[in-house]
Amino acid sequence: YEVDFGHAEVLALVRSKKYGEKSVGYVALSLLLRGSDPVMGGVMDTLKRDLTVAPSSAAGGKSSSKKGTGVKNDATQCLALCSLANISGLELIQAMHVEVQHILVSKGSTDQVKKKAALCLLRLTRTSPNLISGRIFAPHMAQLLREKHLGVLTSVMSLLNGLASQQTEEYGVLIPNIVHILSVLVLKKDCAREYLYYRTPSPWLQIKLLKFLQLYPDAIEGHDIGMGGNDHVGQLINVVTRIMFETEVSDSINKSNADHAILFEAVNLIVAWGTTCPPEMREGAMNILGKFISVREPNIRYLGLSTMAQLAQIDGSVEGAKTHQATVLVSLKDADISVRRRALDLLFVICDTDNAERIVDELVAHLVVADASIREEMVLKIAILAEKYATDLRWYVDTILKLISISGDYVSDPIWHRVVQIVTNHPQGDLQGYAAATLFLAVSTHRCHETTVRVAAYILGEFGFLIAERPGMSGEEQFRVLHQHWYNVDTQTRSILISSYAKLANLYEECRPLVAPVFAKSKNSVDVEVQQRCAEYASMREAFSPEAVEDLLREMPPFEDKRRSALELRLLETEGENSAAVTKASTPSEVEQQRAMLNAQMMEEGMTPIDEQEEPELEEEEMDVAEAAEDEKIAAVEANPTLVGIPKDLIPAMRKAFSNLCTSPSGVLFENAMLQVGVKHEYVGAQGRISVFFGNLHATALHNFKVKVDQPDHLRMQMQGTQGLIDDGEGDEGCSIENKTQAKLLLLVEVTAPFDDAPSMRITFETEEGERHDYPLRLPLVATCFMEPVNLDPGAFMQRWKSLEGQDRECQEVMRLPPNSSGIDEEYMSRVSNIIVNGLKFGRCEGVDPTPWTVSGAATFRTGAKDVNGNNINVGCLVRVEANPKANAFRVTTRTLHPLCSKAIKNV
Repeated sequence: YEVDFGHAEVLALVRSKKYGEKSVGYVALSLLLRGSDPVMGGVMDTLKRDLTVAPSSAAGGKSSSKKGTGVKNDATQCLALCSLANISGLELIQAMHVEVQHILVSKGSTDQVKKKAALCLLRLTRTSPNLISGRIFAPHMAQLLREKHLGVLTSVMSLLNGLASQQTEEYGVLIPNIVHILSVLVLKKDCAREYLYYRTPSPWLQIKLLKFLQLYPDAIEGHDIGMGGNDHVGQLINVVTRIMFETEVSDSINKSNADHAILFEAVNLIVAWGTTCPPEMREGAMNILGKFISVREPNIRYLGLSTMAQLAQIDGSVEGAKTHQATVLVSLKDADISVRRRALDLLFVICDTDNAERIVDELVAHLVVADASIREEMVLKIAILAEKYATDLRWYVDTILKLISISGDYVSDPIWHRVVQIVTNHPQGDLQGYAAATLFLAVSTHRCHETTVRVAAYILGEFGFLIAERPGMSGEEQFRVLHQHWYNVDTQTRSILISSYAKLANLYEECRPLVAPVFAKSKNSVDVEVQQRCAEYASMREAFSPEAVEDLLREMPPFEDKRRSALELRLLETEGENSAAVTKASTPSEVEQQRAMLNAQMMEEGMTPIDEQEEPELEEEEMDVAEAAEDEKIAAVEANPTLVGIPKDLIPAMRKAFSNLCTSPSGVLFENAMLQVGVKHEYVGAQGRISVFFGNLHATALHNFKVKVDQPDHLRMQMQGTQGLIDDGEGDEGCSIENKTQAKLLLLVEVTAPFDDAPSMRITFETEEGERHDYPLRLPLVATCFMEPVNLDPGAFMQRWKSLEGQDRECQEVMRLPPNSSGIDEEYMSRVSNIIVNGLKFGRCEGVDPTPWTVSGAATFRTGAKDVNGNNINVGCLVRVEANPKANAFRVTTRTLHPLCSKAIKNV
């Protein structure tokens, strides 16, 4: 408060030569005036004069009157220093700080004055941080650290900690001085009697010394402990070891408090050193903290849990903390809310892939009985842990639904938003279908939390089509289970439901008569958001074309993955940057890194649609990856003069033969003057039988004939053949094929995952003339071999076609016919339809388009892999071939749930 009276009296009292009046004047000065007051200009001269009065040592000490004057001089200096520290005006600081420094470093100043000067200078530097240059003042601090008076040392250490926190590097040279003082107190117990606190030498000074050392985490890095030249480092290790392992438990509460305060600062020093600290010291600190977290005293238990959380973040220390997991779980049920919070933090820090499920399950179980003061924090941290360490994201979805059912009121919007984001961003596997089915069942009951309704509304609106064919989960049923909660939710949830209804009505014809009355009734809602959504969705089909409506209501694209999720930002907001939990949350786990790599791989494997304006001619079209690899192998053979490879003039015919065999059950794969390779293949579901025949067309026998077939990870393969034919890599001599005879290779295969490349087959042999031949070929074993046709009516086809929109699920290419071709007519389209039905094994979906220039088909890619329920994993596939007779071009578009399937079908 501003005080506008008594200023003149204050000035008169401060200038008085009587100590009593001056004392009252300085007290009034500290209380009534501020550094910015105009009156302070008249006080500066008095302050400067009182600060520079002769100290008591200058009195000579003979006369009693001189002694009394000296004591009053010391007291006057102390009064001036205290008032200056309390006022701390910027102009006053600039004018007086030099005098305060001079008093502090002066040999003539008494111990009492030095203590006041150190604390005054600390206050001044806090107000004006750049007041003192560390490089210049560090030598003076080194001189002050040689003081014998522990009171002066304690005040000087307070000043030093304040200065070092502002200019850390400049005061690093003082570490040996600090270690020396600490060793005198800890190792030698050298301390004046008046500074012994329950037989502990000056515990406050020890704490300040250890706090200073914590500012230098690299103090012992790169030093060989115990070797010459690093005496202060070895001395420091001995001091910390003595504090840790020789601190005894005392019956005196005061002594225990003092000793434990020193001990915890020593452990904090070990935490600051991190991985540079000797492992045995970290292990010892962890064992000590393990004892502390099991004692009855809540203060000790609180500090033990908090410090252990910091220590567990050091690499290699979390395993030691995990041994105390059971004790920490007990502390989670403590009566003191502060202890419970620290126990929760520690469980959060020690959680990893090995114990994540147990810790999360324990926390969820405890959430049932947890009081309201900690529930929101528990829910937030459980959600973060479940996401970070979910090896199966279905477990993550189940965990969040448990949180909502137990403590739905404490599940903030960022938590359920994060569920939606993760489900949307992970189309691989069956996560989206699982989430849709689980949430459908969760909202089927009349009593469920409103947050569950919000999540279900969003997920079913986006991915409900994945479960629409399951019994009791049709689009109509999805609408009914959602709409039963309409009258029990707030306007925010109704807004989400309205968008979900619009998407359901767009996908399912049977839902439109159910949705229309809801929109019509809510057009006049008092809530502006609900009213606007209903009005816009209801009039959308009248205002826009069907294609525009489809674009507006299509599946949402993946969310942007930010460096920090909304949950991490919420945790940072509540606990601050220095929290152990915040550090843990911001560090990606191995599971998250693997998940990110998988997503990146999926994006790389996706194909970008080709712009029609940049389409190449068919003859100049770039080769696909498999053909490029084949060319590299052929070129490598040609580069070796001792080998005879495939002539370049045969390559076009060879590729045409390969393409024909991809859509026909038998044929010739390769033929020249010496060798003919024929293939016959048949498939049932995920399994296939391929017979390869090698006929000798040469006039003489072919010797050392070997065949090496690539065995990729996505194919389980068994091979049988003529003795010596299969090259197993052991260097055995191959078989011989006489003139006009053949060798046979039988392959039994089962596909386990989508793929887009055909396995390679290398043929090597020698003629009787000594020529060595090497032919790299590709087997016509492509993804369409494992298709089973699916017949869909036009409505079902378009519903699935729209649901599979997206860059990672669609693959498209535009192709022009050669100029000398006969053009595109209905007979040509009939041949295209025959290739799709009989060659690619797709079911023809007639009636999808009114024009005869479009052919649509559907199929299922079968695999032998099993899901968790023992069912075969299959991939639904759709294809459309659109012809433009005027441009003499085709556009081929494939859509599947897996990017590799889309790419493979387009390539074939």
